[in-house]
Amino acid sequence: MTAEQFSQIAHTIPLSPGIYKYFDEKDELVYVGKAKSLRKRVSSYFSKTFTSYKTYELVQRIRRIEFTIVNSEQDAFLLENSLIKQFQPKFNINLKDDKSYPFIVIKNEPFPRVFLTRRKISDGSEYLGPFTSVGRVRELLDLVKSNIQLRTCQLNLSDAQIKKGKYKVCLEYHLGNCKGPCEGLQTNEDYREGLLQLKNILKGNLGPLMQEFKKEMRDHADRLNFEKAEQTRKKLLHLENYEARSVVVSRHLSNADVFSIARDGDLAYVNYLMVETGTIVQTHTTQVETHLEESDEEVLAFTAAQLRETFNSLSKELILPFPIDFPEEGVVQTIPKGGDKKKLLELSEKNVGYFREELRKKKILQLEGKTLDERKQVLYQLMEDLQLAELPVHIECFDNSNFQGSYPVSAMVCFRDGVESKKDYRHYNVKTVEGINDFATMKEVVHRRYRRLLDEQQSLPQLVIIDGGKGQLGAAMESITDLGLTGMMTVVGLAKNEEEIFFPGDTESIKLPYNSDSLHLVRRIRDEVHRFGITFHRQKRSKGTFTNELEKIEGIGKRTADQLLKQFRSVNKIKQLSEEELAAVVGPAKAKLIFEHFTPPAKPSAM
Repeated sequence: MTAEQFSQIAHTIPLSPGIYKYFDEKDELVYVGKAKSLRKRVSSYFSKTFTSYKTYELVQRIRRIEFTIVNSEQDAFLLENSLIKQFQPKFNINLKDDKSYPFIVIKNEPFPRVFLTRRKISDGSEYLGPFTSVGRVRELLDLVKSNIQLRTCQLNLSDAQIKKGKYKVCLEYHLGNCKGPCEGLQTNEDYREGLLQLKNILKGNLGPLMQEFKKEMRDHADRLNFEKAEQTRKKLLHLENYEARSVVVSRHLSNADVFSIARDGDLAYVNYLMVETGTIVQTHTTQVETHLEESDEEVLAFTAAQLRETFNSLSKELILPFPIDFPEEGVVQTIPKGGDKKKLLELSEKNVGYFREELRKKKILQLEGKTLDERKQVLYQLMEDLQLAELPVHIECFDNSNFQGSYPVSAMVCFRDGVESKKDYRHYNVKTVEGINDFATMKEVVHRRYRRLLDEQQSLPQLVIIDGGKGQLGAAMESITDLGLTGMMTVVGLAKNEEEIFFPGDTESIKLPYNSDSLHLVRRIRDEVHRFGITFHRQKRSKGTFTNELEKIEGIGKRTADQLLKQFRSVNKIKQLSEEELAAVVGPAKAKLIFEHFTPPAKPSAM
């Protein structure tokens, strides 16, 4: 949908709060968003210069728009989260968390059984959780069994069956683990009291149960029933030991949800601590994939809503590192500066940092944690797979980056002994290339890099990877030849996304063995040069240090350039316009300047 097409329907979109849905040419839902004013928010997609290629790509795909009016921002917030969770549109934030979680179910039946399950059934049963660890659920159930007498059998304990005397107490009764409701030896009221104690344990609220055990122990002692008093004392000791292992922050804290975030480009990591009566009863860290350069505030708001729903949190306080747009009614945000809440936030940040670091180590084969000899085994495999003449202890990789056909930059990353050597990383502002020309850009930056190494008499890498395939590889080899470095290092091209490797002059590519350590290393190097280049590109754009080709035309200022880019999206499209089409936007005088700049003078005809 073009800006002109949208302008014809813009007046039909209300100014009310609500959610909007974008559909592509296949009528698939590609994005869901919320807005205080639907018309203003949707219009912004068709009237701005994009700093994100992904946003530009989203707008190019929009063929149909739907919207739903709601009564408040809170309703829009909740509906947006619900739709994203249900349909998972490709341009929305995506929680990389598809596993099922265990629950503790209190079965809907006389004298309810309590057990672990991963399936929620609409049968009137009560489900407690979910929990992030099966081990923790089993530990809790063991604690319950040791301290609260609940049945484990599958008998139908209806009043009629009990009155008929159909059942006899089993071994569990004689071991003291059950009070014998099957023979009518326990009332429903007493059994429900045990279930209430169970819920208190699951919430980390052990105080009431411990007080009851202390009273029971004294009563047994007063009646000189020392054997039962000792049994109760052991239960009390069991609870105290469990409480000592639990993370208790402060008895003065009420219920709260704690969230923190760490970011690596398009990936974010969010940690969640559920606190009840001063005890951390749940902890979970999730990975989030962003698509439209969403801010930390947007990612945290979305993820917090999803996790609160997943873990059935009703807490009215959020402890956060910064304020977020979270319009859920009655929920208070706290940005702590000190005290117990600040310690909680710091603990959450410690957890999210650890999670991110562990993922990073797994992604790079945990090479940092290995000895030099162990790391070299991967390099030996790469040497064999690529038939290299030398062990590639020094690897460099180049990548070009541009935005909507404008603003070219390049990046180079360096790996030594299989791990990043960040002090050797380099960014390049393209100097000699006019417009967008990936081949000429690659030729320039490769020449600059190895001219510098030669001038400074530094060692050359054994392996150079050119990210981009045959064309960029050929351009790089021109510089290698000009510098007289042919044969002094191996240069290969890495085809975009295909992970095919080309050698200069070869018509066929090779592929590294599937899931091999050498392939993982090449992927890691490629991902790192992408990350490094994109980060540099964003910094440049955010600082406003780019000037596009339009602003280089004498007589054309930034305002005119921005006006044209808003209308036509890219410099390449502007180059293809006629003088009349340009004049309709910026007037005849400026249109003439722009048209003549992009139109080469006609060659004189031969006489």
